[in-house]
Amino acid sequence: MKVNVSDIGIIGLGKFGFQFGQTLVELGRKVIGVDSNPENIKKAQHVIPYVYQTDATDKEALQQLGFGDMSHVLVSVGDSIAASSMISMYLKELGVPQVWVKAINGDHQKLLLKIGVDEVFIPEHLAARQLANRVAMPGFISELPFAPDMSIKELTVARWAGKTLRQIDLTNRFNVQVISIKKKGDRKFSFIPKADLILETDDTLMVIGYNVALARLDP
Repeated sequence: MKVNVSDIGIIGLGKFGFQFGQTLVELGRKVIGVDSNPENIKKAQHVIPYVYQTDATDKEALQQLGFGDMSHVLVSVGDSIAASSMISMYLKELGVPQVWVKAINGDHQKLLLKIGVDEVFIPEHLAARQLANRVAMPGFISELPFAPDMSIKELTVARWAGKTLRQIDLTNRFNVQVISIKKKGDRKFSFIPKADLILETDDTLMVIGYNVALARLDP
């Protein structure tokens, strides 16, 4: 099996990993899943086309399956902090640009960040925040009901540097709307940017539009 950089790897096909993979497949992405539990493999293979039973703490096995060539890998291996941390370290050593890991608790989260993991999350915390927002702010939307061919995408500015949003005119040229911008060096996005804002190299734009139009953008 040939692995492409756009392929997404999942290590651990329990409840969270399985749902993550199923959603990605529904969105048209190629997913490669790994688990050591034969029951998880049996369940996942009816939904995820490429699943393999293997021990993900074996660095050589990960390399042979092509995980080092993927752009994103999710690690969701249950309650073993040691296994999760070791797998994450191996993935970074293999050169995976984006390693996302489900943490068990705050200490696990700190350890993963020290290893160099790119995104660490605790699902229960995320779900609790969303539920609290819905209770405290009636009308709060946690998920936008987009059409299947519409997305929100982040763009890093290069060719557009020195121009304003008015000059690149994404709305009229591509039917794409800029909804926020993060200036180089800033940690947070600013929403509803002004049309006369001058873009700089490595600024990040968040845009919304149809996938066909988004694919044509060359920022």
